[in-house]
Amino acid sequence: MSLHQGFRELPTPTTLEGYGVALVPMQKEHAPGLELAAADGKLWQLRVTSVPEPGTTPAYVDTALDGQRMGHMLPFSIIEQDSGDIIGSTRYHDIVPAVARLEIGYTWYAKRWQRTHVNTACKLLLLRHAFETLGAVVAGWRTDNYNFASQRAIERLGARRDGVLRHHALRRDGSVRDTVMYSLLAGEWREVEKHLEYQLSRHHAD
Repeated sequence: MSLHQGFRELPTPTTLEGYGVALVPMQKEHAPGLELAAADGKLWQLRVTSVPEPGTTPAYVDTALDGQRMGHMLPFSIIEQDSGDIIGSTRYHDIVPAVARLEIGYTWYAKRWQRTHVNTACKLLLLRHAFETLGAVVAGWRTDNYNFASQRAIERLGARRDGVLRHHALRRDGSVRDTVMYSLLAGEWREVEKHLEYQLSRHHAD
């Protein structure tokens, strides 16, 4: 497929399931569950993330759904399947159909689910859908230059660091961040898939 053919399928709301989690299309009624998840660890206090503050979650959901209607975002709420609880959020964003590119971001998890298998599971589901169903040519990530935990997590996926966009975006506190950019090409996906599946098999063996 050439870079100019675009996606095989356009990104549309769908549920991605496996490895104990379900990524379901974000809906307005998810706002209370998302707010409860964000309260586990008071995630909005982190300077380098975009987690909604208490009372702002409905607006956060509305903004995500506006992006979906405009075609450049596809937001998900993350559900832990055993409990049925909403434990975080993620989305495709900066979707560019003309070149079959999308980015994965706005990702956060309730504190009790951080440093578990959940991030690996979500990324595997998102990448598999992007490359195998949508026919993406490239998946990208961007993160704050001071969000070292996010950078390490992205690098563990097997993504390549493309560079840094200096003085690129506003943080919540009004300061301006540099943005670190990463990408994974369709030709690199199979090796990354094997790596992620191996990590998840080790989790289930423990």
